Amino acid sequence: MNFGCQSMTGKIETILLKKPEQAFISQENLENTWEEFKYFGCPDYEKVLEEYAVFEKYIKENVPNVYYLPEDDRTGLDSIYTHDPLKITCKGAIYFPMGKALRSPERLATRAFLESIGVPTLGEITPPGKMEGGDVLWIDEKTVAIGRGYRTNDEGIRQFKELTKDCGIEEYIVVPMPHGGGVDECLHLMSIISFVDTKKAVVYSKFMPVFFREYLIEHGIELIECNDEEYDYLGSNVLCIEPGKCITIDGNPDIVQKMRDAGVEVTTYEGRELSYKGTGGPTCLTCPITRL
Repeated sequence: MNFGCQSMTGKIETILLKKPEQAFISQENLENTWEEFKYFGCPDYEKVLEEYAVFEKYIKENVPNVYYLPEDDRTGLDSIYTHDPLKITCKGAIYFPMGKALRSPERLATRAFLESIGVPTLGEITPPGKMEGGDVLWIDEKTVAIGRGYRTNDEGIRQFKELTKDCGIEEYIVVPMPHGGGVDECLHLMSIISFVDTKKAVVYSKFMPVFFREYLIEHGIELIECNDEEYDYLGSNVLCIEPGKCITIDGNPDIVQKMRDAGVEVTTYEGRELSYKGTGGPTCLTCPITRL
């Protein structure tokens, strides 16, 4: 089994998904649990299936190897967002006890599945450490930025550094995250920046520390600015399939046009029920296992 994903833009060769049938399960289950998971509203299950079919079709057209997590009693609605319980390095997977308590058992289910298909475990972040995948952003294979906020703490970052000491990483950039909408908001580093090419990134600068924004510019990264309205509709959450080829949620025409003007190929999917209500865009819906 090939693995290794110290990149946000390399061509995805292998990916891990979880279908709504195994995460949301049914309309009844959604109605019983959406408030507990702090969704913006109860998703319409049938519409979720329709939206996911479009999203999945695009993934399968562009990614040779697609794996699916099975239903698991240890997981809930948010397990459809496969990106957050782990990161896969050149030495194996690191699993996270996530900052959102309801999601903590997800790492156990994901680990069992990935080990069964041959992805080794490098280690795990243990309490009191906290970390979520959406806070770990590869600038390149030797440089990683980590958002320090409500979902990822100092101890989690310390452990991550120790676990990845032999992964060829030369620079760790700790990025303080803002309070934003509060403790319960799903605000990750990858909520405010998505690489769409090796030297191009969609950003929401309003929530970005000045030093980090200046760092990106100094390193030749073109910043494509997302406006306030579209940020609120997940406009800065973009999944790069390969350099310059991306997918994002429909309904954000300004940022889509800006990406296209910058030479990025963009495909959209309707994601109001699937993504917006649970604040999980296309990046959140995927866990790349191998990027070239």
